[in-house]
Amino acid sequence: MFTPIDQSTWPRREHFAYYRNTLPCANSVTTQLDVTRFRAMLQKNHIKFYPAFIWCVSHTLLSHPDFRLAVDQDGTLGTHDVLHPNYTVFHEDDHTFSDLWTAHDEDFPTFYRAFLADLETYGNVHGMKPKGGQPWNFYCISCVPWLDFTGYATVVPGGQPHLFPVLTYGKFTEHDGKLTLPFSLSISHAAVDGWHISQFFQGMQDLLDTVELTAEG
Repeated sequence: MFTPIDQSTWPRREHFAYYRNTLPCANSVTTQLDVTRFRAMLQKNHIKFYPAFIWCVSHTLLSHPDFRLAVDQDGTLGTHDVLHPNYTVFHEDDHTFSDLWTAHDEDFPTFYRAFLADLETYGNVHGMKPKGGQPWNFYCISCVPWLDFTGYATVVPGGQPHLFPVLTYGKFTEHDGKLTLPFSLSISHAAVDGWHISQFFQGMQDLLDTVELTAEG
């Protein structure tokens, strides 16, 4: 569902207009997430990391409406009730990748089964978009498992920065008994400020520290 925003009462109306029209720019921030407990839980329950992490991102986005902004075909600004993940799959044979998408479901086992089914059907199909029908309420997430980076940004030269989040995580690194990974976010400054980003990152860390996932259900 897409809900229009009443900009006459919206606290961010001036900020949105300024960073959308006067000074179009994006925020790009990278943080380190502690996945020590999360990864151990997944290993114990025999769950793959990639779909589980993607589900955590999609779930966290539900609590942050500023990350779910969009402008419809009539130019109306509004908020999606949910964003579905558009994720990348790497092809070892030619070092290219493809974009896939799986509809988010708050029931993790349902999402997990759908993700694995999409991977089985389309994971080895080359090309940018092997699975059709991608909904317009999506966000982008990818993994760079070969690189432990300290900064990562997407750039849209000559165009509008995306209102939807573009997320990338990197290589696991272990130090002092703690397992961390870099996690970057790029999004239009019209949508969010530093406070919103910090709240999103904190929500992700809190979820990773507490969530219990099972593939059964």
